[in-house]
Amino acid sequence: MSKTKNIAALIISFFASIAILFGVYSFDNYLLMSFPLAARMVLAIVTYWLIAAVSAAALLFCGHKLADYGCTKEKLPAQIGTGVALGAAMSLVLTVIPHLAGFGGYVSSDKQYTHLWQFIYEFVFCIIAVGLVEELVFRGTIYEYAKSIFGSDIGAVILSSLLFGAFHILRGNIAQLFVTAFIGALFCLFRLKIKNCSLLSLIIAHGIYDALIVVWTFVF
Repeated sequence: MSKTKNIAALIISFFASIAILFGVYSFDNYLLMSFPLAARMVLAIVTYWLIAAVSAAALLFCGHKLADYGCTKEKLPAQIGTGVALGAAMSLVLTVIPHLAGFGGYVSSDKQYTHLWQFIYEFVFCIIAVGLVEELVFRGTIYEYAKSIFGSDIGAVILSSLLFGAFHILRGNIAQLFVTAFIGALFCLFRLKIKNCSLLSLIIAHGIYDALIVVWTFVF
């Protein structure tokens, strides 16, 4: 693809994701609670998948395969193990330590779970919905478009991470935008610098890190 087409594809992928995210939030706020609990649990995951629809289509259009992002069957256990380790390490540094240092209010969740099934579902949702979608979009297609545009990983890390921060502005503030962009940059660096860290690893790490925020909110 030409540079102009890569720029157009990146813009379309990002703004389509934002538009669909707004639709998902609207559905969650106005319609989701009208369904039975079991249906809500499934719908929350399925509707979040829609955010990645354009990026998935772009991935297929460009002829990319998951193997292009390091997701191969031969190294599957290593990819999974790397993801689990990274998610746990991020949780320790970015959530547990701030709680112990008295800054828990800045890294806590507004979800107040008390039942085991709620915590289990949180891990499922964070990994196969949030982690899967956001990593496919931002460390997958958008990263690859940005790399083609800039011709380097540095430019791709910066742009994809800033867009990742902007993606979260609907549920946060300007400060959270920069914090999330920093986390996005960490995910990029993990993928570039750590052996056996694939897109699958990032999906798992992302999901575990997000889900553990709820766990530590309960503990502390």
